[in-house]
Amino acid sequence: MSPIQIPIEALTSRFGDRFNSLRSQSLGSRFANLRPISEFLDLKRISKPANFGEVQSRVNYNLSYFSSNYAAVFVMLSIYSLLTNPVLLFVIVFVSAGLWGIGKLDGRDLELGFARFNTSQLYTGLLLVGIPLGFWASPITTALWLIGATGVTVFGHAAFMDKPIENAFSEEAV
Repeated sequence: MSPIQIPIEALTSRFGDRFNSLRSQSLGSRFANLRPISEFLDLKRISKPANFGEVQSRVNYNLSYFSSNYAAVFVMLSIYSLLTNPVLLFVIVFVSAGLWGIGKLDGRDLELGFARFNTSQLYTGLLLVGIPLGFWASPITTALWLIGATGVTVFGHAAFMDKPIENAFSEEAV
């Protein structure tokens, strides 16, 4: 049986060239252009947009300008959501440790004093314990909260944070 292939190219090609740079970037270079916190949270630049066109303009500019900061906000909200849902954190650690432990056996059987288990039985046992625990930990609720909290935070910041003065005048030049 062949492994399942997810066509990432087909999914991301629909978004244009926006994600092309993300595929070739390492994690270190992704966060290399973090803007200073004083610039990211500059209260003097927060203002109510006059109309929807200005909201679109601000969001387009700020999403690209503060993209690393928004990624850091997502990471912080992800950590917060895991810390406030300890059952989900336990399930993730339990399943990860189980997969790591089974992988360390290198295909050999696990011999306990009273029984002997092959890797197929160990994976099945991990599945039988991990699935109900996973449903009990409510990962879908946590993921939906994370999507909502990130969306409100990022798009709220992007819509209300005004562009720098020099950028505002450069767009109006004829």
